[in-house]
Amino acid sequence: MATTIEVNKSSVKDLLMTGIKEKFLIPEYQRPYAWTEDQVLTLFSDLVEYTNNQNESSYFLGCIVSFSNENKEQEIIDGQQRITTLFLLLRAIHRKLQKMSDSKEKDNFIRQIEPAIWKIDELTSVADYSSVLIESKVLEVEYNQILENILKTGKAEDKNKDRYSKNYNLLIKLLDEYANNEPLNFYRFINNVLNKTIVLPIKADTQETALTIFSTLNDRGLPLSDADIFKVQIYNKLNEENKTKFVEEWKKLTLRSEIAGESIQKLFYYYMFYLRAMENDKITTTPGLRKYFAQDSFSRLFKDNLLQNLKDILEFWEVVNCRESKEATWTTNFSILSILDVLSSYPNEFWKYPVIIYYLKNKNTEKFEEIFLIFLRKLFINLFKVYLVSPTINSVKTSILNLNSSILHDGVVKFEFRNVTDDELQNGIKHLHRNAVRMLLKLLAYNTKEQKELLPYNWEIEHILPVKWQQSYFKSNEDEVNELIETIGNKIPFEKRLNIIASNGYFSKKQEQYAKSNIEITKLMSNGNIKDWKLEEIRERNIRIIDEVLKTFKSWDNSLSDKNELSTEEIEAIKLIKEKNLHKYL
Repeated sequence: MATTIEVNKSSVKDLLMTGIKEKFLIPEYQRPYAWTEDQVLTLFSDLVEYTNNQNESSYFLGCIVSFSNENKEQEIIDGQQRITTLFLLLRAIHRKLQKMSDSKEKDNFIRQIEPAIWKIDELTSVADYSSVLIESKVLEVEYNQILENILKTGKAEDKNKDRYSKNYNLLIKLLDEYANNEPLNFYRFINNVLNKTIVLPIKADTQETALTIFSTLNDRGLPLSDADIFKVQIYNKLNEENKTKFVEEWKKLTLRSEIAGESIQKLFYYYMFYLRAMENDKITTTPGLRKYFAQDSFSRLFKDNLLQNLKDILEFWEVVNCRESKEATWTTNFSILSILDVLSSYPNEFWKYPVIIYYLKNKNTEKFEEIFLIFLRKLFINLFKVYLVSPTINSVKTSILNLNSSILHDGVVKFEFRNVTDDELQNGIKHLHRNAVRMLLKLLAYNTKEQKELLPYNWEIEHILPVKWQQSYFKSNEDEVNELIETIGNKIPFEKRLNIIASNGYFSKKQEQYAKSNIEITKLMSNGNIKDWKLEEIRERNIRIIDEVLKTFKSWDNSLSDKNELSTEEIEAIKLIKEKNLHKYL
């Protein structure tokens, strides 16, 4: 069926009068009314200036995007802040007119305003002040009734702190002042608001079309998220008793998500990959989040465990992103936390999906820490190797989707990634892609047996031999020096504050700052046995790093089981390694 879109330039009066046939609705998923007094004052001042200049052209207020919902209401997608303010302005004008002396102008404008705010009796043409043409159903706000009361009664308590009351009382004050100071222009002002202030209503036939239009037009802030739509879909399915509880849970989830550096939108995105894996969906094209959940009348949103799964996903990221300790013992397991920290530097987000899926499936199993560590290490080995030879998302996308599905459907989890030889691995480390440097530096740092804590958040990549080297210091040609400086053998992780102090000084001076570092691999560079740092030292360290990575990966491969269930011997071996703090060789 073809999409229908109506676009008609309209005056404020004509637009609001369409509410007689189709009432305006601010839906649940919209954000609360948020215009400040400054924004109201700006709008009013613009209209006053327009009136005082006696401008013959019209005053354009912007677009209003809506669609006709199943209840024959104009559901506002974009412009709810402006249209709400216009209702408040016209109600304030109507109140002012009612208090003014009788005149033809007064009667004329009252007749024009009333059908823009209230329903009109067809037989008597009398306005029904109890039946307003706009309704707000915005969730998480207790002030919707206040808007309706203001429009019905024309009154707002001065003590009220909600935006509706504050802005309405401000408009009353501004109108009183303008009428007193500019009595000759006051009626012209009202006429301009009603008939010369122009809006551009864009009316679509479906919500999806209206949201698409909004996303295209909107350049003034964040568009409605898919999560906003999901929220109202879930809310509308609940009984009255559960609605309040849901709103509170959603609020908490929103706040916690933001603190954790995530969002509810992202939680749904992770969950979508989990559901896709459950459905054995391996299609490499990632569906739009809203389109995916909208299938079958949003049925995926109504599963009993939806909110709990979102909470579990969020709790995982609170551990990874914020390093919060939870009741589960894995949240303090240094081996798990360190490999997760390494994975967090992978240059795209595809590593997250199998990790979340594995976590949701296995988090309550008896041997979770052991099997989770093995899974994470095997995932890292495959992702890192492939990235060295082909640093693109497409190189791992199919493998990740197959892995996602395998986690939930196969007795033995299958890692079907491109095979990378030791020669390719060595060559990749020699010519390390810049986006892989942080991953490898983290791996090397955590391989240092003295490292007992996670690396600080704010560390920088330190060039031991400064990038700004003195040409007279070396006999080698410039190209060779520049190439060696950028190899992994010349780089270490270093706290930002210490790195600033060390700057581009000579090695002996830098060693003073290295000694103050809490990163053990960096502190080792202050060892008195290392007297200087030149090209030969970089070459030797490059060789040592390659050997260490090969040895680590082989050690991990030898201890990595293809079974979801580990043998008693394997578990005991892992425990022994952790107790002896030998994770360097894991």
